Amino acid sequence: MRSVQIYDTTLRDGTQGEGVSLSLQDKLLITERLDEIGADYIEGGYPLSNEKDAEYFRRAQQLTLKHAKICAFGMTRRRGMSAAEDPGMKALLESGAPVCTIVGKTSDFHVSRVLRVSLEENLDMIRDSVSFLHQSGRELIYDAEHFFDGFKANPEYALSTIRAAAEAGACLVTLCDTNGGTMPEEIARLTAAAIEALAPLGVAVGIHCHNDCDLAVANSIAAVDAGATQVQGTINGFGERCGNADLISVVANLALKKGYQVMGGRSLERLTELSRYVYETANMNLRNNQPFVGHSAFAHKGGMHVHAVARATESYEHINPALVGNERRILVSELSGRSNIAALTTGHNLQNDSALMDKILRRVVSLENEGYQFESAEASFDLLVRKCAGTFTAHFERVKYHVEVGVDESGKVTTEATVKLRVQGDMRHEVAEGDGPVNALDAALRKALNGNFPALRDMRLVDYKVRVVNSEAGTAARIRVAIESADRDTVWGTTGVSENIIEASWIALVDAVEFKLHKDELRQPSDASSANAPIAHPVRDAVEA
Repeated sequence: MRSVQIYDTTLRDGTQGEGVSLSLQDKLLITERLDEIGADYIEGGYPLSNEKDAEYFRRAQQLTLKHAKICAFGMTRRRGMSAAEDPGMKALLESGAPVCTIVGKTSDFHVSRVLRVSLEENLDMIRDSVSFLHQSGRELIYDAEHFFDGFKANPEYALSTIRAAAEAGACLVTLCDTNGGTMPEEIARLTAAAIEALAPLGVAVGIHCHNDCDLAVANSIAAVDAGATQVQGTINGFGERCGNADLISVVANLALKKGYQVMGGRSLERLTELSRYVYETANMNLRNNQPFVGHSAFAHKGGMHVHAVARATESYEHINPALVGNERRILVSELSGRSNIAALTTGHNLQNDSALMDKILRRVVSLENEGYQFESAEASFDLLVRKCAGTFTAHFERVKYHVEVGVDESGKVTTEATVKLRVQGDMRHEVAEGDGPVNALDAALRKALNGNFPALRDMRLVDYKVRVVNSEAGTAARIRVAIESADRDTVWGTTGVSENIIEASWIALVDAVEFKLHKDELRQPSDASSANAPIAHPVRDAVEA
């Protein structure tokens, strides 16, 4: 089992992506997570570029890392000065990082048109920069920018640049597909050529691919198969333009599909956690369809698929999702078959009632035609099942509600909601103010119910989303509201649809409250024999099944 080093550049190359921004504390926290999971190298930034990166290297020295080495990134010295005089070289030394990564020009086009120096001067810049840092006691990685494009244009010169770096003291030369336009077969062939050229010098080769052709992961794997011993990339593929090779997919493929040893041989069960942690820290939306770790990576919606997975999970899953810390999800929609309903109602023990299954399915299809979506509204689906089965008992009945929005004398927008309910035979009439219509309705609803159901004090609204269902209808379009709620131990989703956003919100709110009350009732067994009975949770039960 050949070992492949993982070099993470999320904190430097990843932050060059549009919309990606990390604070100093973010970068330090991600560094610790990367070390815990087994990354070999963590590139912290370019210490000359800004004060935050310079401070990162000062603070990183205080971290207690168990495995990873911190790398400082820089460029070859400027033309017309020695490496010892160059501000970039000085910044790399002052960073205190044990590893320095230097990027230099490989393409004769870039040397003459971008750097505007002679080909020989570029070689001198590479030699001087690498030698200076190597002699200062730093481990030196050389990044050969535009290697593949440069090789195709002038192979002799491209090879001379990486030889210059190797001869000057680089321990590894990374081949960069900087424009992201190289095909996998070219990556493999030219990586092999570079390995052959550097073999007499005893210097290994790494790979750094950009994703402009959506091939960064495939290209990275092709390079490893050709003999590369290190892969550079970013968590979730963050980076400039179309991003970098996604190390999540690189690591999973190398270990689970190709049999290479990565992350020091550690388990990959924290990959999903790491991916989502980086998204959250960067304040970016998760990519649901991201391979291996996405929320939808092991989600099954088509009835035929669900039927097959129920019999043999490998029929529609290329790995066990638990290997990367993910989980299987069964979805319900108008595309579902009876197998989906059966899988999602295991907690209700209804799977042997085919007529009821068909009734539930017809109801789901009808509601989805109106704009409902139950994929992330498992609580609303749970209540739908209860209603179809005749086991649902409403805890309260709406008589009416009213919401008023206005502006007071100071110009402040005010919102007030009035709710009239029938609760266990009693009439409740409550008024509450809120930050907006939904908040005011929620407050009034709780005031009307808390006297009878004090457990609602534990319930809180976590998220609220609005989506136009049929935008072609303009201002008369249907609105779908999705609400995520939580208490001390459970998170659940509900949904409501109406042409009126307030009514859609009310429907979703009522479902959230009803689910909470039904859930809590199941936790109060009528006899000791059922004291450990689990809470009915269709999505969880389907996953476990």
